[in-house]
Amino acid sequence: MAHRDVARAQKGAAAQQQTILFIDETGFYPLPSVVRICAPMGQTPILWEWWSRDHLSAISAISPEGKLYFHCQGHVLDSGDVVAFLEHLLREVPGRLVLIWDGSPIYRSHAIQEFLAKGAAQRLHLERLPAYAPKLNPDEGVWQQLKGVKLGNVCCVDLPHPHRELSDAVKRVRRKPRIIQGCFQDAGL
Repeated sequence: MAHRDVARAQKGAAAQQQTILFIDETGFYPLPSVVRICAPMGQTPILWEWWSRDHLSAISAISPEGKLYFHCQGHVLDSGDVVAFLEHLLREVPGRLVLIWDGSPIYRSHAIQEFLAKGAAQRLHLERLPAYAPKLNPDEGVWQQLKGVKLGNVCCVDLPHPHRELSDAVKRVRRKPRIIQGCFQDAGL
């Protein structure tokens, strides 16, 4: 699906009164995402952190209107978690949905195909973005906003700490739909 194909899908969905959602997933580590910081001249700032391979896995869906649907958990996302997120979207968003996502193997799993075959395909239409085209997915901009801006320089002391910080950051982004709409503009959609 090229840039113009995404735009064509958006226009077709709007004409048929379908809700368009872009979906993506990522991981959040307790290590700080160091961004520009200020300190008095001659005093090097020090960020204290602990190192761990533990991380939070998150999945989100965003709409061109600025809505953000989000789920976060303390273990790696699997296809069952994606199905649970899709069920959540079906409960929260009325009508037919057009879901646009990348080509991650988790989205092509047997569990997803089975979920669609059991009736979800009546309300869900799936579109896949081209491989290696993260700039086409505006949800990547949401992750960049959360990691680089809202959680920049946050040093966590344990795994529940980034979960609390991330939940607060998501709430702040939800209150500002123009941030999400800006992600669509940055993607050229």
